[in-house]
Amino acid sequence: MAVDHLTRVLVTAIALAMPVAFAETSATEAEIAHLMTTIGTSNCVFVRNGKRHSARDAEAHIRSKYRRAKRYATTAELFIERLASKSSMSKKPYWMECPGDEPVQSGDWLSAELERFRDSGAQSGP
Repeated sequence: MAVDHLTRVLVTAIALAMPVAFAETSATEAEIAHLMTTIGTSNCVFVRNGKRHSARDAEAHIRSKYRRAKRYATTAELFIERLASKSSMSKKPYWMECPGDEPVQSGDWLSAELERFRDSGAQSGP
């Protein structure tokens, strides 16, 4: 009987924790999706390994990296740090060159956008 009770307690604890874990994952996914979309719609030039790429090409590149290495990006901050701020091959930082602004490393640019997104409350939905 004690085993049955312990089993029920463990199953209940796991069931109660699952929605929280799912909500955190969903919020992270929304943040990362927002960051990738923002790159693609930015009208900025993305500089990767010294070569200039369109915003749309940059978004496609980052989405491809994310699909392959999603397990390393369990938070939006880790996504920025590990996948969206430098070349995994050369280790050179990515740069964003936006009209009217000084070039900025993509990690800084994305971190600022993440902060704006969180401050707007957009990820929490209606």
